Amino acid sequence: MGRLIYSGIMSLDGYTTDRDGEFDWSAPDEEVHAFINDLERPIGTYLYGRRMYETVAVWETDPSLAEGPPVMRDFAQIWQAAEKIVYSGTLLEPLTKRTRIERTFEPDTVRELKERTGHDIEIGGPELAAHAVRAGLVDEYHLFLNPVVVGGGKPYLPSGMHRELELLDQHRFANGVVFLRYRQT
Repeated sequence: MGRLIYSGIMSLDGYTTDRDGEFDWSAPDEEVHAFINDLERPIGTYLYGRRMYETVAVWETDPSLAEGPPVMRDFAQIWQAAEKIVYSGTLLEPLTKRTRIERTFEPDTVRELKERTGHDIEIGGPELAAHAVRAGLVDEYHLFLNPVVVGGGKPYLPSGMHRELELLDQHRFANGVVFLRYRQT
């Protein structure tokens, strides 16, 4: 059985983007990127909304990323090897290989995917992840907390919820980023 992991990079005040939709403050340095790569290796399937998918599709559509530093080449290979499911009512065709489009997010379908798969599944993007969080599907939260306050934007977690979590791991990086890994209790 696979775990559903919600992974994200956020500001100290809990946002994945600032008020202008920017996230340039969240770009990982080489140390953080290498750590992320190791976390991503067991992921066999990514779940994305259209906007997040279009943002990360560059790992396959932009050859310069795969030709960049070793840590970026490594991530491109990890990402390209995984299956991708994109939830979109507007995207007509996938931009990348190993990708299929679903029109709506169905919690029961994701539960079945978790039960029948032998690998982990990662959900990306706060809007899509909010559906999984509310449905109680998320098994683990992987947060990369950046030492920046952006004062507003898109929150990492949906409001109006209460969840008990257990801290499983933490790691501090030289650049001030802190990784926190929690399990849903």
